[in-house]
Amino acid sequence: MAQTTTQTPMPTKAAPAVSAIADPAPLGLAGFAGTTFFLSVVNTNMLGVSVQTVVLGLALFYGGLAQLLAGMWEFVKGNTFGALAFTSYGAFWMSFWYLLNHLPTGAKATDTFHAVGLYLLVWTIFTAYMTLSASRVSGAVLGVFALLTLTFAALTVGWFAYSASDFAKNSSGWIHLGGWLGIATAVVAWYASFAGVTNFAFKRTVVPTFPQA
Repeated sequence: MAQTTTQTPMPTKAAPAVSAIADPAPLGLAGFAGTTFFLSVVNTNMLGVSVQTVVLGLALFYGGLAQLLAGMWEFVKGNTFGALAFTSYGAFWMSFWYLLNHLPTGAKATDTFHAVGLYLLVWTIFTAYMTLSASRVSGAVLGVFALLTLTFAALTVGWFAYSASDFAKNSSGWIHLGGWLGIATAVVAWYASFAGVTNFAFKRTVVPTFPQA
């Protein structure tokens, strides 16, 4: 009597889910640009230092939270440079928001100025070494980081050189220079953000970012 053999089919593996997220760089660059532009206009003294706290909403939510989220999404995409940059500058704007709300009240004015100068020096150093890596990303991104390094450097010198009378009149030339450099930085960052979202929308390079070979 012939025996019939029933073969059990091998279970098929489900195709792995493909996780696709949008490029977070245009968001991060836009958040950075908008907040930097506002504060830099204040630093040029076109508006006056008395309105500086108006930037706090931008610093916390757009420059801070939006950039922090962009950095987290860059981690998901495996982009180490973008993850480090956006997460760090998101944290910078959040720390700036905290700084303006928690300046020491009992410290000498000169000590406070120097402390802010040291705070800015930390970001000058970070931005300077990130500029080296930015040279391998694109010309637009390199422009942002090179200008931002100069911005932080000018602001650092300005705060270390500040006196109480300078602060009262917002008369520091170095800080005004940092403001103009910051405006230039914001414009280039907006350009890079504009290029990213426009090139994606048109599915081709419409706005060049001058990618590195």
